[in-house]
Amino acid sequence: MLSVRAVSGLALAAVLSTARLGLASPLDHPAYRSVFDVDAVASCSATGQASCQNTTVQTNLCCFNAPGGALLQTQFWDTDPVTGPDDSWTIHGLWPDNCDGTYESSCDSSRAYTDITGILTSAGETELVSYMETMWVSNSGTPESFWEHEWSKHGTCVSTLDPKCYTGYTKGQEAVDFFKKVVALFKTLPTYDWLSAAGITPSSSKTYTLAQIQAALTKNHGASVYLGCNNAEISEVWYFFNVKGSVQTGTFVPVASLNSAECPSTGIKYLPKNGGGDDGGGSGGGGGDGGGTVFSGSGTLNVYSSGTQKGCLISAGTWYTSGTCATYTATASGSGFTLKSSKGNCGLSGGVFTCGSGVTSTVFTASGSSLMASGSTAFSADSTASGSTQVKVYSGSSHSVKLTVQWAS
Repeated sequence: MLSVRAVSGLALAAVLSTARLGLASPLDHPAYRSVFDVDAVASCSATGQASCQNTTVQTNLCCFNAPGGALLQTQFWDTDPVTGPDDSWTIHGLWPDNCDGTYESSCDSSRAYTDITGILTSAGETELVSYMETMWVSNSGTPESFWEHEWSKHGTCVSTLDPKCYTGYTKGQEAVDFFKKVVALFKTLPTYDWLSAAGITPSSSKTYTLAQIQAALTKNHGASVYLGCNNAEISEVWYFFNVKGSVQTGTFVPVASLNSAECPSTGIKYLPKNGGGDDGGGSGGGGGDGGGTVFSGSGTLNVYSSGTQKGCLISAGTWYTSGTCATYTATASGSGFTLKSSKGNCGLSGGVFTCGSGVTSTVFTASGSSLMASGSTAFSADSTASGSTQVKVYSGSSHSVKLTVQWAS
């Protein structure tokens, strides 16, 4: 149920009648459309009424975020497979939750844009795209698909980003504003630095209490945060805000988390991304711990599941059990090596082993004949390749089919 504080009675009725009228979104209802001021974005005050804190009805939803008045900047700490730099958390998104902690999602299918990269590049935001390719990536898919998901599921539910709030609106303009704001907000929330300043650094053996982590982040954010763990390993943080004015130009006011932490009170692991770390903490200096082996020359990459060879990687980097295995070329690079197929350089793109002309090379290491990524020989897939079906291979063991990839020259 939406908070009545956040919407007028008329708008609330629109929400409740959305399904009855067969509309795609509450924002499509005439009752909502009537309260949008098309000139609002340029004229919204950044010092006015904060979302979720109003005691009177706010009718201009171009300058007041409703029903999603609790804005969450969410971040990941991914270690298996690794995403982002060793010394930084990465972006998950910006979510407009309702004031009571519930949320709407996928509010406007007509604006579920594809090719976010193209939209941002056309707007001259090439530096933004470059930053996002490092700091806003998924551990199970491409950056582009992740951005499309975050925009369509969450961005379309931000009332102040409705196209009717823009004068001389151009398709996709609001998505550009969304991604610019998410990145700008993320840069003000340096989770890694804040934890490090409190003596909380990644370690393969040391553990921390929930109170320690919460205190360090609350001190800097100004309000409590949500912390998420997976098997007692910290993996998520959500920073909550109310907003004075629009998401585009308004003031973000820190507020307490609406959600309880999903971490144990003690024994929380903050694992290093590089597979190293010690009791003194610190992420150290990059790169995984290879096993001292470096592949060189030409060879094939054979895939093993449950100790049995089942096909190999073909030139695009996918797992295949029929036909001829691709020939890969391994070239020494630093303490490891890079790989290349007939398709081009090979690397991990969003955690997926991929080869192609536009792929940035990843420096791999090895343990014996086993390929290693980020200090681990573990790879995985969502299904088992068979026949003519090609399957994506991911670094790490987070997918259902566990694999190793072995070099044969």
